[in-house]
Parts: sequence; structure tokens; C-alpha cells
Amino acid sequence: MNIQTPARSLGADQPGTFIRPTREEAEAAVRTLLLWAGDDPAREGLVDTPARVARAYGEFFSGYEVDPVELLARSFEETDGYDEMVVLRDIRLESHCEHHLVPIIGKAHIAYIPDGRVVGISKLARVLEAYAKRLQIQEKLTAQVANTIEQVLKPKGVAVVIEAQHQCMTTRGIHKPGVSMVTSRMLGAFRDDASTRREFMAMLGAPRANAEA
Repeated sequence: MNIQTPARSLGADQPGTFIRPTREEAEAAVRTLLLWAGDDPAREGLVDTPARVARAYGEFFSGYEVDPVELLARSFEETDGYDEMVVLRDIRLESHCEHHLVPIIGKAHIAYIPDGRVVGISKLARVLEAYAKRLQIQEKLTAQVANTIEQVLKPKGVAVVIEAQHQCMTTRGIHKPGVSMVTSRMLGAFRDDASTRREFMAMLGAPRANAEA
């Protein structure tokens, strides 16, 4: 057995140290689930499935190994006084529902208003991914991304909007495909200034460059 402490994350739950199963134990658990589903894990088509699932879970939940705070540690002051909104929209989102372990697929839009410092735009997407690649609910994911950007960069304002479909609703239970859930978190100027908030929402609805080509 090895011991793992989950990556530190602002605004997230802080569970204590726990015992992480070995790869062999994880694969054995998958075999048990295959048996419970009614199939034979020893048959040709399934014999390598436990190893594949373990590798896939390592990718799906790699966010536990990433500290979102460190991703934003390097910022830049050479902005020539730029203090307007920075918006990164239509960021592909892939996460998993913590209640049923099924995918959450959608897109996120992130904006902030710099207060003297900016960060590389890829870091915003990486912060989203660090939290998305954990077991999640969309409301918490939205808050975690916004809170981390606010607390590390200390901008004048932060806005995060996530639109996603949840397979726990589309492929099981109520079986309602085509339904999207929208969540938002507005902080600072985006919360306090209605005109700033409207400007951000208008940017999300503006025509995409490739649509005009």
C-alpha cells in the first residue's frame, strides 16, 4: 500500500490522508464489477479489461495529482497597462459525476479583469482541467475554478460559466438526452457591476471567428 495526500486546492474539500489501493487491487475490483454485471472476466474480450480500466481511470482522474494553485504561480506584469476583460471561451470540458461515475461533457468560459498582472491563457484551461479530472458535481467545479483564479491572481473580477450534459441524466434514470446544465460564478466586478457582467455575457454570444470566414 502507498499513502497519498490529495492535491491541495482552494475552495475544495480537504480530506485527510488515505490509503490508496495498488494497481492489482484496482484491477481485481474491476473484475468483481464485471462478474456483478453478469459477464465472465476471463473470456477473451474481457481478460485485459481490468488493466485498461485502471489505465483509463488514471487519465480520467489525473487532476488529483495536480495543484491548481501552482499552475497560476507564474504571471506577467508587462501588459502596457492592459486592464480590460480577458475571456477564454468554449474550453472543452470532460469530467465525471461523483454520484454515478459517468461522464460530464461540455464547455467552459472563463474571464478575468487583470489588476496589473496577467497569466498565460493556457493556464486558465489547465486550472479547469485540474479540477475537472476529479470526481465532481458541476456546481462545485464552477466555484473551484473561479475561487482559485480570484485567490491566486487577485484580479478585479472573475467569471466562470459552464455548460454541460450529464450522462447520469441522459443514459440512466430519467433518460433525457439533449439537456444541458448551466452554472456560473461571478466574483468582484462581474458580480458588483451589471454592465461588466452584460459585456461578458455578450462576448459569449458573439459570432465565432470561424463562423464568419
